[in-house]
Amino acid sequence: MLGGVEPGLEKSFIGIDVQSARRCPFAVIDGSGRLTNSGWLPVNSRLEPEIAALVASYPNAVFGVDSPRVARPSLREWYWRRGKWRPRRASEVGWGRHCEVVVKAHGMANPQWTPLETKAPEWMLVGFRIFAALTKAATVHEVFPTASYNMLEAAPEALLTMSFESFRPGPKDMLDAAIGALTVREFESGRGSEVGGGDGLGTIILPRPIPNPIEAVLTWPDSCAP
Repeated sequence: MLGGVEPGLEKSFIGIDVQSARRCPFAVIDGSGRLTNSGWLPVNSRLEPEIAALVASYPNAVFGVDSPRVARPSLREWYWRRGKWRPRRASEVGWGRHCEVVVKAHGMANPQWTPLETKAPEWMLVGFRIFAALTKAATVHEVFPTASYNMLEAAPEALLTMSFESFRPGPKDMLDAAIGALTVREFESGRGSEVGGGDGLGTIILPRPIPNPIEAVLTWPDSCAP
């Protein structure tokens, strides 16, 4: 536990970076962007109990998870190409969700396209478990730290104040967790945006509105059923 305000006494923002080969880092920041706690969640049978304990410690927290919320239930039927939607071709794999298409179309990051659950890599399966556990007990969003980095690259102000405690097992992973927490804070404070969701498979929140948004890609084709 890092020094600071006792957990649960003020609103907190918690980012979780999802892993499978090692434990999943979490980072807790307060409303001023100060890191107040960080640590690592197991990916074994203790995952759900430790998430429940984290929620209990921070009853006013809002969570951001760097992972798809759910797998695709079927292959997607619509692709965004050359500035417009078109039906999927037989040669195209059919993975990915609307929120990922929006991020890619705006050049913010390269998604790891969400597949059917039977094709999902182990880290995504861990992410599905985290979302399932958190959705029952807290407000939780999907975040994409790479997109957040790109959006905040030119931010003139200091947005995070942090210690390097708990960084050793995976410095980049813990930093992603901290950026996830910051993204949640910015979104919950009204400075961010939310994209996707037209296919019924979840949205991604961002720390800022998309500059020069491509309006057509923000809406899933009307004839596409979730």
